Amino acid sequence: MTFVRVVKNKAYFKRYQTKFRRRREGKTDYYARRNMIRQDLNKYVAPKYRLVARITNSRVIAQIVYAQLVGDKVLCEASSNEFKQWGLDTGLTSYAAAYATGLLLGRRLLTQLKMDKLYPGNQDVNGKPYNVGANPNEERRPFMAILDIGIRRPTVGNRVFAVMKGACDAGVYVPHNVKKFPGFEKLEEKKTTYNAAVHRDRIFGCHIDEYMEKFQETESNKQFKKWKEVLQKNGVDSVEAMFEKIHEQIRANPVRAAKTKRVKKKTKYADKNRTVVVTEGGKKYLRSRKKTYEQRKADIQKRIDMMKKALGEE
Repeated sequence: MTFVRVVKNKAYFKRYQTKFRRRREGKTDYYARRNMIRQDLNKYVAPKYRLVARITNSRVIAQIVYAQLVGDKVLCEASSNEFKQWGLDTGLTSYAAAYATGLLLGRRLLTQLKMDKLYPGNQDVNGKPYNVGANPNEERRPFMAILDIGIRRPTVGNRVFAVMKGACDAGVYVPHNVKKFPGFEKLEEKKTTYNAAVHRDRIFGCHIDEYMEKFQETESNKQFKKWKEVLQKNGVDSVEAMFEKIHEQIRANPVRAAKTKRVKKKTKYADKNRTVVVTEGGKKYLRSRKKTYEQRKADIQKRIDMMKKALGEE
């Protein structure tokens, strides 16, 4: 009989500690998070900011977050859903939309901190490396944040790096290199190359235009129906022109639009007990309402009188 070593014995289970809930669910990499929020001891309680980029099925979310003992605090936030106010109703999770979201977050943050004039960012978006930390302003140092991509794999050309590129071009200092951008390639003998033009085409959605032209005369052209409606609605002839227009509007006014309060309409009733509701069209429907103490007391008295009448006691 062979000897089998018992690994998970009684001592193992007595010392076993349950992992954090978000670790068990596969939502948070606490090893990476601990390294990102760890601050030098000589900086006391100075917050360490993170550029959090998250991509869902319907939108791109970008936030500037810092950690506290009670939990994370959000300093500034932007979402690709906000592009609907500028006429973009589709493609809100594309690479171009992710870049525009990072650009919106960066300009909104610097406007909030009154640093937008000190750091105007990269006005010529050409896909080339841009780092605001290389030439800091003498009055105030650039706002620095560390990229937080969560549990997403850092593949070349991933959309989370488009958010980072947009924030960098907006004037926020995020330490990075070009190894994860579209256009970066590894050659033989440990040599690399980076084509900024390829990255620039992705930023402005030129790849979407290419696909639209490719399927112009085929049945697959139905999948670009929403894009054609958006372009026609905004009076532009290409996706590139659409995103150029959005970039201009972001730089012109990155402040979040104030939400309008909904005016609650008063409900009209047809009776004193407020049980029959009258709609704007004139229709009526019954709304059951809890009886008051006096109404319940009156109902009981009616039953008592009916019983007395039936028994002939009156």
